[in-house]
Amino acid sequence: MTLIDSISICFSKYITFSGRARQSEFWWFMLFIGISSAVLNSVDYAIFGRGAFMMGEMNFSYNLGISSDIFTLATFLPIWADQVRLLHDIGKTGWWLLLALIPLIGTIILFFWMIRKGTDGSNAYGANQLA
Repeated sequence: MTLIDSISICFSKYITFSGRARQSEFWWFMLFIGISSAVLNSVDYAIFGRGAFMMGEMNFSYNLGISSDIFTLATFLPIWADQVRLLHDIGKTGWWLLLALIPLIGTIILFFWMIRKGTDGSNAYGANQLA
């Protein structure tokens, strides 16, 4: 699977939480998300710079990231759906994504599950994508 194939599949299955996803589909899509976010954050910084506002005695610094915020909103559901399909590939339900709410440990567990090879043959979520 190529980067373009992965992007195409993930956006065509925008909110499809059923079925299975290959590891390559997920990780190529995450590479696209990471690179795109870095580029958009750089563009936002170049256009808007940094600003600050006062709230009582606290001074907050913020980056007016309009294009990166729009990108984040546009890709939230495809990322989530692809993560669920990747968990399906190892035979786990998408509800396991709630582990991410447990600081550090939950994220580490999910990461190890997401680098695991999917189950051979069919499982409860569909046929093997590599077959």
